[in-house]
Amino acid sequence: MGETIELHGDDGAFEAYLVRPASGTPVKGGLIVIHEIWGLADHIKDVSERFAAEGYLVLAPDLLSRVGITAHLGAELQAIMHSPDDKVRSDGQPMLREAMAPSRSPEFATWAVSALISCVDHLAAQEGVDGHLGVTGFCFGGSFSFALSAADTRLRVVVPFYGTPPPPTDFSKISAPILAFYGDQDERLMSALPDVVERMAAADVDFTPIVYKGAGHAFFNDANVHAYEPDAAADSWRRALEFLKTNI
Repeated sequence: MGETIELHGDDGAFEAYLVRPASGTPVKGGLIVIHEIWGLADHIKDVSERFAAEGYLVLAPDLLSRVGITAHLGAELQAIMHSPDDKVRSDGQPMLREAMAPSRSPEFATWAVSALISCVDHLAAQEGVDGHLGVTGFCFGGSFSFALSAADTRLRVVVPFYGTPPPPTDFSKISAPILAFYGDQDERLMSALPDVVERMAAADVDFTPIVYKGAGHAFFNDANVHAYEPDAAADSWRRALEFLKTNI
């Protein structure tokens, strides 16, 4: 189990979930885990604990509470989106749009990156990390993994799950190798991927995309019965651990 700590970004405090490897286990490095658009949910805490069990000192920041998307609200919004009742989904659309709008603002993106840099600062100062730093993230967190990789050259490895670099990302500033996971049924990200591959190559970034046939968005989330794909999840977990071990 982890603990909730308070960190400070450029504009106020935020909370993060910190998980340490078991006592006596050598620290392989510090790893930031960035949550989905639903906030710092129990699933992300569970994933953080899984990485910690592999020897990583893990920090999962709660970024979206700043704009009102707590884990509780995130679960409520997700339930609306996946409701079998057409009327519930239709009536819930205004609520979804209103709740998500602040997270799409440039001001929030700027703050979020600064908060993530504060997370890197915190991990870098911990005993046993010794500069071995990485980031992974899912959906919203996958996209911000890309953004952080361009903003902080201390990262040695980047592992985004179903994310895409947000528009301000300067590909030329990315120095860490990237292993990115996608599902071929995730139409929006699949349509964006060829441009990402081209821009990564132009910037000479070590970028490896893995696309799983038959998988969609959020295929790794075993708490989401509508999206979870066990085979893709298991294979991406194995690949992620190997990539981290090799590069961090």
